Amino acid sequence: MLFVCYPKCSTCMKAKKWLEEKGMEYELRDIKTENPTADELREWWTKSSLPLKKFFNTSGNLYKEMKLKDKLPKMSEEEQLSLLSTDGMLVKRPILVSGDKVLVGFREKEWEENL
Repeated sequence: MLFVCYPKCSTCMKAKKWLEEKGMEYELRDIKTENPTADELREWWTKSSLPLKKFFNTSGNLYKEMKLKDKLPKMSEEEQLSLLSTDGMLVKRPILVSGDKVLVGFREKEWEENL
């Protein structure tokens, strides 16, 4: 399992604690220092079956500073993936990649049901 997170994020800390309490092994990846590539994001997005917008950290400062709420609807999916790959702070976290499953954000019930 790949656990992509920002170590200072409280939601990521909760998810990490949850994984450890369940005794699950994972590879930790800091989204700020090792940003996902456009190819990785495309693959995760495809596996997740979520709308691409769900991969954006809409509550983040960078999202707001860039006024992405207004810009995203006018961008193609490829442009959005490319933009996401430029800075890990644009990406919603945590992301858990386990085989064919990709979970974005931490909702305990969803993680419980899918892992």
